[in-house]
Amino acid sequence: MADEPLEELGGKTPLEVASTPAMDRIAAEGASGTFLSLPDGFPTSSDVANLSVLGFDLASCYPGRGPLEAVAKGVEIADGDVAWRCNLVHVSDGKLIDYSSGHIEDSRAAEIVDALNAEFGGGEMDFHHGVSYRGVLLLHGGAFSKEVGYHKPDSSQDMPLDGLRLYPLDASDAAAARTAEFLEELKKKSFEFLSGHPLTKGLENPPNMVWPWSPGGKPNLPSFESLYGMRGAVVTAVDVIAGIAKCAGMDVLDVPGATGFIDTNYEGKARAAVSAVGDRDFVYLHVEAMDECSHMGDLDLKISAIEDFDSRIVAPVLDALEGEDAVFAVLPDHPVPIRLREHTRTPVPVAAMGPGIEPDAVSAYSEALARGGALGAMRGRDLMDFLTRR
Repeated sequence: MADEPLEELGGKTPLEVASTPAMDRIAAEGASGTFLSLPDGFPTSSDVANLSVLGFDLASCYPGRGPLEAVAKGVEIADGDVAWRCNLVHVSDGKLIDYSSGHIEDSRAAEIVDALNAEFGGGEMDFHHGVSYRGVLLLHGGAFSKEVGYHKPDSSQDMPLDGLRLYPLDASDAAAARTAEFLEELKKKSFEFLSGHPLTKGLENPPNMVWPWSPGGKPNLPSFESLYGMRGAVVTAVDVIAGIAKCAGMDVLDVPGATGFIDTNYEGKARAAVSAVGDRDFVYLHVEAMDECSHMGDLDLKISAIEDFDSRIVAPVLDALEGEDAVFAVLPDHPVPIRLREHTRTPVPVAAMGPGIEPDAVSAYSEALARGGALGAMRGRDLMDFLTRR
């Protein structure tokens, strides 16, 4: 949701232009600040950002995105296995064109993953379908390494494939070099297999290559309850957030029709969050749509998605929990400027209201106004400690 001032918006951000009365209320009746969700030394990825927001110590427990998504899908990671996040992407003329293959429809993506498994799976590797273009590639047998550098696909659109090759983080590491070479060969073979495949016919940006990234072994996160003494629940459509929750012992609430895009079941997610408050201490509601619109570079769609989030998530949750002694906080997990179509490390705006939170002078929710709020510049566990231990 966070962005940069845009000339076409008169120097305002999409958030400042969008109609957001519910989030503005949180800012006006509460306190604001900023939060650094993507610190230096870690990838600019949503797993890092959401682990940061939840106050996990990245230096001691960051596992990579692949393992988190594997856990979300119930995929067992044995000792020696390496789990990779794996996109179905569209490449053309030697460039990575679309990290999502046009946000391919979920059921067709699942069929394509089945076809990939029939062609390449078994023995050393298996593919697992996630949501839409998202998936997991699991490498078996102990001969592979996670010490491989990669290029995040949603940050690499329109770039030449020759500059996006996987590589060993240490040139002297034979296992890492073998893994990088193995996966580059797999990408090439997947292109040959998927190009012209019947399942990819009729699509504007058909998936014609697999794109492995963010590898890791079996994750080992501390439990959310051990960190905060609270029972937590998560409402999400995407596997990376569900994986964090499962690894941390938080409940994952299933919402039919939650898609991770603009057609998600907003109302169902809001209802799930409200119903969870009865027997959980903390509910984390995550919406992906604004991120996807930003990676697409679609300004109008991003503004619309922000307004949907405000009117169909934030407003009904506030209304349903009016008078329930609840604390509310709103923030993006990371910025995705439309101009760049990729994540940045700029701190995101935070607003929080509820019992014990002294209102400050900030009157509306935006990137610029939040920087002058009483909560200041937060990082690490600052936000969660403020929300849970006031």
